[in-house]
Amino acid sequence: MSNTLYPFTFEPVLKEKIWGGNKLNELFNKGNNSAAKLGESWEIADLEEGQSIVKNGFLKGATLKEIIAKDPASVLGERVYKQFGLQFPLLIKFIDAASDLSIQVHPTDETSPTGVGKTEMWYIMQADSGAELTVGFSEKISKEDYDTHIKNLSIENVMNQHKVKKGDAFFINAGRIHAIGGGVMLAEIQQTSDVTYRVYDYNRKDDSGNLRDLHVAESREVLDFELTEDFKLNYNRTAINTAQTVKHHTYFKTDWVHINDNKYSIARVDSFTIIIIVSGELAYSGSGEEGKLAAGETLLIPAKNAGVVLKAASCEILEVYL
Repeated sequence: MSNTLYPFTFEPVLKEKIWGGNKLNELFNKGNNSAAKLGESWEIADLEEGQSIVKNGFLKGATLKEIIAKDPASVLGERVYKQFGLQFPLLIKFIDAASDLSIQVHPTDETSPTGVGKTEMWYIMQADSGAELTVGFSEKISKEDYDTHIKNLSIENVMNQHKVKKGDAFFINAGRIHAIGGGVMLAEIQQTSDVTYRVYDYNRKDDSGNLRDLHVAESREVLDFELTEDFKLNYNRTAINTAQTVKHHTYFKTDWVHINDNKYSIARVDSFTIIIIVSGELAYSGSGEEGKLAAGETLLIPAKNAGVVLKAASCEILEVYL
């Protein structure tokens, strides 16, 4: 494979969920109108449960795993490849919660059965009036208190809830209890893991009339019971044409950029770059490829590229890299 690679777009991997709705189709034209309860669109994924397939350029039809295997350092970046190996280290999703997701927690690298935990961040793309997220506990509780709340079905009474609006961002470290509330549409950036422990699911039944599985014992062992207030992320939403740090962490770095009647160049060569369009539309060109993208679409720019330029009249993006 050439030492310079073009920007990739991928076919979304769509997931129906018991709590899903129709916003992914209505707002971003994903799936079709007959898709019932469409909950997730996996935009960039390298898991057995979902594998991204290239939809543009001469590598159209190849999987993300296949293009990495051909030349991992050129796709991922030499440093990223040495740290994470052949698996793409991030999973990028759009999530439409028509109703509340279960109260849940994800393990750390050390406590995950796969050896890979799930630290993530959320960016709110759309929220109905009054929609909320649940992040962390509202008061200090012990494991014994936790057991009592689980037994009494009262865990919601000690959860920290936050009304949200478009542009809000939250950091969910592995071990932090959380839930996405009904009426929220968000972009999720996370480690490549699909390990989730359900703490409580409102006694909700699936389409077959069965209660959904809970993972109370597993969640108890991985939960972080410390009270912290570092989950709401603050950044400058008035800045124009300059990257604003949303969250820089071990597992991902995310910046927000409002491109306004301007060009924005991607010059990074030590890591891949993911562009998530969260509002508006843009044109991209460089490394022998060009195209247009609108809100709800993503672009993967390999580390070894000949330069990529984004141009827009008005477009908000998340720029994600390592």
